[in-house]
Amino acid sequence: MTKTPKTIPEFSLAVQYGIEDKQLPRWRLRRWVAVALAGAVANTDTADLQHIVLTIRLVGQREGKMLNQTYRHKDYATNVLTFQYDSAPDCQSTVMADIVICTPVLKREAREQSKSYLHHAAHLVIHGTLHALGHDHLHARDANVMESLEKRILARLGMPNPYGSET
Repeated sequence: MTKTPKTIPEFSLAVQYGIEDKQLPRWRLRRWVAVALAGAVANTDTADLQHIVLTIRLVGQREGKMLNQTYRHKDYATNVLTFQYDSAPDCQSTVMADIVICTPVLKREAREQSKSYLHHAAHLVIHGTLHALGHDHLHARDANVMESLEKRILARLGMPNPYGSET
């Protein structure tokens, strides 16, 4: 029996610039989300998923800290936050989420970790997209699954393993 290839669900992407970043235009963010979705569909059960509605918001330090403080009770700006929303009862096959990326933290981390800014940005977009699809890393097993998926997706983009040299 021939296996039918899985198709990427339709997706809508809005990009909000709370802070300017010419290196992260909408087309680049959209490409990274599309590759993340393709990788997730190929490697996980997404049979019922038909539509994804995402917003990516790039923010500065102040807004990043405020959001992390308000929703996670952490008194610092973090690199990426994902807010996944419940679908309307008649839209169970739709995922809706906001992904917030704090670009000053992204820049600092890329510099400290000797990573390319765009490679680190792609990793955070992919990480946030996987969270929107329900992946998590609270437990070691889930973290291993999510990290493995991130590495495969980044490899499809020709980008290195963000977790170091291990396979």
